[in-house]
Amino acid sequence: MRYDFASDNTAGMAPAAVEGLVAANTGFVRAYGADDTCQRAANLIREKLDADAEVRFVFSGTAANAIALSMLARPFEAVLTHQAAHVCTDETGAPGFFGQGVGLIGLPGYSGKIDSLALTAALEEAEVGHRQPAAALSLTQATEYGGVYSEEELSSLISPVRAAGLGVHMDGARLANACAAGFDLRAIARLGVDILVFGGAKAGANCAEALVVLKKDLTRRLDQRLKQAGQTASKARLLAGPIAGLVESGQWLEGALHANRMAQKLAEGIEASTPFVLAHPVESNAVFVRMPDAAHERLNRLGWACYRFDDGSVRLVCSWATREEAVDELLNVLASLD
Repeated sequence: MRYDFASDNTAGMAPAAVEGLVAANTGFVRAYGADDTCQRAANLIREKLDADAEVRFVFSGTAANAIALSMLARPFEAVLTHQAAHVCTDETGAPGFFGQGVGLIGLPGYSGKIDSLALTAALEEAEVGHRQPAAALSLTQATEYGGVYSEEELSSLISPVRAAGLGVHMDGARLANACAAGFDLRAIARLGVDILVFGGAKAGANCAEALVVLKKDLTRRLDQRLKQAGQTASKARLLAGPIAGLVESGQWLEGALHANRMAQKLAEGIEASTPFVLAHPVESNAVFVRMPDAAHERLNRLGWACYRFDDGSVRLVCSWATREEAVDELLNVLASLD
């Protein structure tokens, strides 16, 4: 079975990430994030965002998202998010677990982007004692369907949320791909995002993400919160090193540019030479295809791992490591299916 397009998690570490890990592994340094590698990686992220922020390195995006949401909502409150967002569909109730009961309110919207009218309706819901009121908004950039919010689209969602006194979280597991598609990272702080998850793993790092707290008054007892959640790494430099290597070398963005290009090549080939149609615009590194069950099963039997997404389409994902030859091979197989 080939996993080239099953997920961007199936690729290994990018060369710069490996080099960053090796460099971080040298010598004896202070533990628990007090070392130079962690400080350098944090500064590189601050420079990317052009913002002051507290930065911590954690083991997984799920933990980063869940802890972030628990910092914005109390146990009797809820978070507004897209109904297909990772926090809703792929984190096994982690936001509620880390938030001791924090709820999620799923909203509709094409290509994983929250519909502004649906958000307005949710914000106008009367608060009653029988359901959890919204305390925050969670946005995904790029979305689970590969969509990339423009700054204007984000502003139209964040502005009414801020006016209502709610917090804002951004899941940036594929932030590099959004950046490669033209999204300006400096907009994140300008728009009023409180907490960002700066993606490492899908960009070519090891199992490492950065929790970036832009609203610094939320950082009171942050380290105690992370420690209790099992997300305080004693050798944090081994999480920060790969991210520092990616960002400092430029491979964080270069790898995403390559992944996006491969997705465009795959999408164009599907439209030109296969019997299938695209389910969503290809704006980052994911391609969603409308495909009958029989064709999908045959594709799997022929050795290409891919699965159906929430809307019934089949997802194919490119990464920093996707080869053009692999795209051509997959297109030839897809063209033979009916």
